Amino acid sequence: MSYPSPHDRSRKDDEDDPVEQMISRTGCAELHYAVQECMAEHQDWRACQKHVQSFKDCMTNFQNTQKERRKAQLPSSGSSS
Repeated sequence: MSYPSPHDRSRKDDEDDPVEQMISRTGCAELHYAVQECMAEHQDWRACQKHVQSFKDCMTNFQNTQKERRKAQLPSSGSSS
């Protein structure tokens, strides 16, 4: 019996996976998949550090952008008038 690759992004169940959905919203999905594919190929996270670092940097940038957006939406607490 043939099973689909766990890295096949055309699978229907990926669409229902909340983690996959969250990562897709960050704009870092392709980097996440690159980490997964590297891990599947090498079976050693040390061989995938370039991919891991790229994904980490992307996620950090996304989180920083989100923080800045939330800050910009907060009403200024120092002004009264």
